Amino acid sequence: MKMGRTVASYRQALETEVAKWEGFRKALRMTDIEAFDRMMNACRMHASAGSMATRPVLLEAMFMSILLSQEREMAEIRERIDRIEKRLLQP
Repeated sequence: MKMGRTVASYRQALETEVAKWEGFRKALRMTDIEAFDRMMNACRMHASAGSMATRPVLLEAMFMSILLSQEREMAEIRERIDRIEKRLLQP
């Protein structure tokens, strides 16, 4: 009888899921491929949080990672716009 880990780690499961989307990725236009890759990288960046979420459906943690990354990027853009507006409105 073999003893050992029977459940793949979140990072391993994530890479398996990303690989399953390769056909979809190949069918995209170049600019969309770049966006898709950024989304998958967001999942990788938040893999530790994803593994702690212990969600039964891997895609839920992936989607939350992507949404978190996009929210952070939008907040940075809002801050930049605010700084630009303040500079423009200064006498």
